[in-house]
Amino acid sequence: MGSIGAAAWIAKLAFLALLAWGWISRDLGRVGAAVFLVLAAAVWLGLPRISNGENFVTPALALIDIALVFAIFKGDLRIG
Repeated sequence: MGSIGAAAWIAKLAFLALLAWGWISRDLGRVGAAVFLVLAAAVWLGLPRISNGENFVTPALALIDIALVFAIFKGDLRIG
């Protein structure tokens, strides 16, 4: 597995972890979680069907992860 494969796994695991964190902390409601799940399903199922779309699945999922961080942590993620 190369660096692209590792990045794909990190993006998938981060998505699932952020979705679970948002659900447990009640920062995401049912509608919010459903919106992010539909977006992720569209990325996983839709992009590979487009010409060269399989190359954009990991970056698109990373963008959804960034949106999840902003939604859960209200745009203020403090490190340390």
